[in-house]
Amino acid sequence: MLICWCGCSPSPPVQGGDSPLQRSPFVRGKSNCLFPCSAMGAAAIDLLYWRNVKQSGAVFSSVLLLLFSLTQFSVVSVGAYLALAALSATISFRIYKSVLQAVQKTDEGHPFKGYLEMEIALSQDQISKYADKILLYTNTCMKELRRLFLVQDLVDSLKFAVLMWLLTYVGALFNGLTLLILAVVSMFTLPVVYEKHQAQIDQYVGLIRTHVNSVVGKIQAKIPGAKRKEE
Repeated sequence: MLICWCGCSPSPPVQGGDSPLQRSPFVRGKSNCLFPCSAMGAAAIDLLYWRNVKQSGAVFSSVLLLLFSLTQFSVVSVGAYLALAALSATISFRIYKSVLQAVQKTDEGHPFKGYLEMEIALSQDQISKYADKILLYTNTCMKELRRLFLVQDLVDSLKFAVLMWLLTYVGALFNGLTLLILAVVSMFTLPVVYEKHQAQIDQYVGLIRTHVNSVVGKIQAKIPGAKRKEE
């Protein structure tokens, strides 16, 4: 059974048994998703795995175009240009349909009537549910940061310090938008690469994990108080 990318609920089974997609780390996730998204998760998986090339290409190119625009213009300018483009399209279409109805002497009504009547408001239950999820994740992050900064576990705090040290070099090389662009490119490429070359990637990841665990074990043995307490 294929697990939704957020892990909140399973989507329909995939034909062909235990496929690479089912075993992919890009698909599995923890439960208690922020958004209940069996359909949303399936749609996201289809996008990231390029099941529909035209749809994935359109989303990928649109997001990249937006991010590259933000590297050249301010957020205000990009937002204003997008709003002007959308208004130009909708106003032109509205005038075109009005003229067409006048010429053909028909009364089809407002061309966007279906969208105007569509319910888009969030219910109180949905807002409460999302607020509870956000509060849960916020509290979890705060507790984890407290644990790391107050050195509840020396090894975990050292790992966190090394990560922050590496991020100083990342920040010196890239700005936030560049990292976001790289993240989007990775999201649309890594799942497909993993699906096609899963065996080789799993083998190399296993070797790296074994080596890292060996190094961490040696460090734990040499640093006083670094050994984890046996449960």
